Amino acid sequence: MKRLLPFILLASLFWPSQVKCQLPELTKNSEISIVTIGPGKNLYDKFGHTAIRVKDSLFDIAFNYGVYDFSTPNFYSKFAQGKLLYILDVRRFDRFLKSYKRQNRWVKEQVLNLSEAEKLSFYAFLENNAKVENRSYLYDFLYDNCATRPRDVLSNILGKNLKFDNSHLEETRTFRELIQQNVHYNTWGSLGMDVAIGAVTDREATPWEHQFLPDYVASAAENATINRNGAPVPLVKENRVLFENTPVKEKGNFFTSPLFVFGLISFIILWVTFRDYRKAKRSRLLDALIFAITGLIGVVLLLLWFATDHSATASNYNLLWAFAPSLILCFAIGKKQPKKWLYRYMVLLILMLLLLVLHSITGVQRFAIGFMPLFIALGVRYLYVASYLKKPIE
Repeated sequence: MKRLLPFILLASLFWPSQVKCQLPELTKNSEISIVTIGPGKNLYDKFGHTAIRVKDSLFDIAFNYGVYDFSTPNFYSKFAQGKLLYILDVRRFDRFLKSYKRQNRWVKEQVLNLSEAEKLSFYAFLENNAKVENRSYLYDFLYDNCATRPRDVLSNILGKNLKFDNSHLEETRTFRELIQQNVHYNTWGSLGMDVAIGAVTDREATPWEHQFLPDYVASAAENATINRNGAPVPLVKENRVLFENTPVKEKGNFFTSPLFVFGLISFIILWVTFRDYRKAKRSRLLDALIFAITGLIGVVLLLLWFATDHSATASNYNLLWAFAPSLILCFAIGKKQPKKWLYRYMVLLILMLLLLVLHSITGVQRFAIGFMPLFIALGVRYLYVASYLKKPIE
């Protein structure tokens, strides 16, 4: 029976499970570690991952705060609104590790230098948190995610005895800069994030806030100390590489990149505008399309700002070029003889583009590099349409 005990304990773990599970007891031979996983190939994997490993003579399990349940009612609407609950999942560590090996993502472990009492407290917290009634939490990309949760558990257990010296930070960065570290600026993923996230991410993050990313949790732990009887001891007792991935160079094609695509679109807008100028006419379809598309984007950004709980999408000044009322006015601007007051609306659009430039220069918000040619083309087009509408009707 004793020989079967380890297998019974391992079989009792779940991934994910909807039933209550009794976790095995901790012994003196236990280790508790922070496990950091490298970036993956998908956009949602680019930021890496953090988990907690509890290893004992009879079991080896991973506590993972980065799991959500696809069977959640209204899953996609909750995800879009920022109301999706993530869960603390528990599974055998060998299965946890195997999944990241398949994804070719490096895995590193930091064994924590905890006393027996601290290990018991740490494990008791995780055990209680893993209960079905406690394991759900409202995910927030910047402030409450798979990386911040293990850090917060550690801070709660060690309290004032845990000290971070932050010497690993050569300079502090804004949230947007931190987000973009693992994403090339001229990719669709980067452009999508730069459009969706607002000026709140252009604030300089504190050293503590840097730890919303797994790499910074690991580097902060590496330099942290625990106060033991008045003397500091390293938080990390041992570093291990559990899996070394095979680096794969990402392939990129400039001709399908945002900078090229929007550069081409901008060229078409400028060419049509020049042709209109030469012929003293106005391409109504182009103006209607510009109003409809920029207005529609503006509506989406407004919803992300005011109709969701996503903290990163607030105060988004992309609304200066993606102005929501334009969606309503796309039919008005598409008429052969638009109302005269639309001239003043065009002036407003020009002023907002100038305000966008001012926001960019002063650092209020950084905008997607792929959109830079488009901003120039919109400015030129709006100037031409404003001058055209100002002319008396013949």
